[in-house]
Amino acid sequence: MRSLFTAATGMAAQQLNIDVIANNIANVTTTGFKRSRAEFSDLLYQEYRRVGTQSSDTGTIVPAGVQVGLGVKPVSVYRINEQGSLIATNNQLDISIKGRGFLQVTLPDGTTAYTRDGALKLDNTGIIVTADGFQIQPAITVPANATTLTINADGQVQATIPGQVNQQLLGQLQLANFINEPGLQANGDNLLVETEASGPPTVGNPGDIGFGQLQQFFLEQSNVNMVSEMTDLITAQRAYEINSKVIQASDSMMGTITQLR
Repeated sequence: MRSLFTAATGMAAQQLNIDVIANNIANVTTTGFKRSRAEFSDLLYQEYRRVGTQSSDTGTIVPAGVQVGLGVKPVSVYRINEQGSLIATNNQLDISIKGRGFLQVTLPDGTTAYTRDGALKLDNTGIIVTADGFQIQPAITVPANATTLTINADGQVQATIPGQVNQQLLGQLQLANFINEPGLQANGDNLLVETEASGPPTVGNPGDIGFGQLQQFFLEQSNVNMVSEMTDLITAQRAYEINSKVIQASDSMMGTITQLR
């Protein structure tokens, strides 16, 4: 009764599918979150009659063999990096990225992480940081007496200083691009890190060729589509139930066999 084990792989696959959908739904209001999709492939096949073999000594060929599949396996959880919608916040330290690119973040161990979460803050020394206090690269310090802060589409950070006619240029925000964005590893806290699959980062200014632009006073919302996720959830639930029915049917057939006299 290989159908018992085949259906069990189907139930395990749909459980993983529901886990991924649940994480998407849970993060529907997470700034800059990118939804994921579970992907599967079929397992090996047992062959009882190989297709293409000769069925007689005159050279006739078997047009269709006999193969029985052994179930399904997960192969990836793919992150979909499409643009999320923008929401106005009226906070001068909030920025969104319109197009490709990630903000660079310096972690406490000195390594670099990447994020689409533009809800920035100032630490006690005036340095622009993330909500967890990690510095944005390149480091930019805002003077304590600055009255307003301007971040233009090209990433230039300027401040209005009392007694000065023109705004003071404080620094230049930069973005990082990757040839394979889904290859980045998610570490939680809206942070991604480089892997061999993602390739090394290409760093440039916002607005350069291949890089998105910044939008001050806006945040990028999650790209989770609730209607689509609910539809996928119902489909996964039904598939899980059907696989459980296969196990019940197989068990009933085995019970019939054991009762034969």
